[in-house]
Amino acid sequence: MDNSEESAIELHGDEEIIEVIDLNDTEPGPDDLADDLEDVDFDDAGNAGDDNDGWETEDEMEAEAEQDDSDLTFNKHTGSVFCVRLDPATNSLAVSGGEDDKAYVWRVSDGEVLLECTGHKDSVTCAMFSHDSSLVASGDMSGLIKVWKVETKEEIWSFEVGDLEVRVCVLQPDFDRLLWAFFICSSALKERTIQSVTIYRSERCFKTFTEMHVVYAVCLLTGQDGHQGALTCLACNKDGSLMLTGSVDGCAKLINITTGKVVGAFSVEGGKGKGSKDEEESNSVESVGFCNILPLIAVAYLDGTLAIYDLSTQALRHRCRHEAGIVHLRWEQSSSVVSTCSLDGALRLWDARSGNLVAEYKGHTAEILDFTMNREATLAVTASGDNQVKVFCLQRPDR
Repeated sequence: MDNSEESAIELHGDEEIIEVIDLNDTEPGPDDLADDLEDVDFDDAGNAGDDNDGWETEDEMEAEAEQDDSDLTFNKHTGSVFCVRLDPATNSLAVSGGEDDKAYVWRVSDGEVLLECTGHKDSVTCAMFSHDSSLVASGDMSGLIKVWKVETKEEIWSFEVGDLEVRVCVLQPDFDRLLWAFFICSSALKERTIQSVTIYRSERCFKTFTEMHVVYAVCLLTGQDGHQGALTCLACNKDGSLMLTGSVDGCAKLINITTGKVVGAFSVEGGKGKGSKDEEESNSVESVGFCNILPLIAVAYLDGTLAIYDLSTQALRHRCRHEAGIVHLRWEQSSSVVSTCSLDGALRLWDARSGNLVAEYKGHTAEILDFTMNREATLAVTASGDNQVKVFCLQRPDR
């Protein structure tokens, strides 16, 4: 380094020169950088991130997967939970049954087990309290029905219906001393009949008998008006004058119970059920129900369609779409809101007047197989294939 270069650099205090770097004349200067910046389209650069607006980050996806809107989780079952009901007297107890061949009676507020119902030979597919909540009945896939006294935790009665699966347990307290009606069928034989085991309560013992509902069986088995496949579900209206049945043939039938005649048929153009392995499988009806305050019925299909029909005109009013197949539906007792549970693990509330979604609740990691609600429709209890039962406090803007 010559003296002229060294004199051009002003030093302060103890500073010393470590190295002097000569700038290359070809390096871009300030004017060159300004020219380069003029070639940049800042509008395009600002919009480059817009394409990612519809994408979720890994953290967002994990948060969605872990979303749990429930207030309590009951996890005593060691297999899928197929059924759940609340006690009608106080709505403070629940009974759930599942793949572990057991039913549990437990408290909704804290999940404490009050009664473990054992001794079943197969998966418990239905369970229900008596109208005064003093007894609980459970039925399994082998056809075994058991009755337990909740207070003393003792089994007081059992009955086998043979090689038939207990599908539905219906509480009918309006009939004289009638506790339950169990509707049973054989899915293997694809029967289109309805059988029942009716349990009466007497002072000394339980009287049971098996009977064929001939009126219903005739109209379902014979003639062009009958179902062309196995029954999947049924429901009765409030005064017991009409019955609504669903089938794997994709149709719902409205039956006059007094005459036994089919007075209405309902179906939607849905093609095949979602997730169907057989391309020729029809869009099965999975659940049906009557509205208590309006002349409306709801039919839930395997393809995820919830159809709301006008009962008087039998016209389709609304189609409420789900991303996955619907398993069950349930009307609120004193409103026009119908709730559904589906294979995507979500519980949804729909306004039947408008067909709009009112609310959605998530928390299960597998399909919801059954659910129940309290009288005020402020509480829902769901049973799932993830071995759990969850309690949801329902919040709605109209309440």
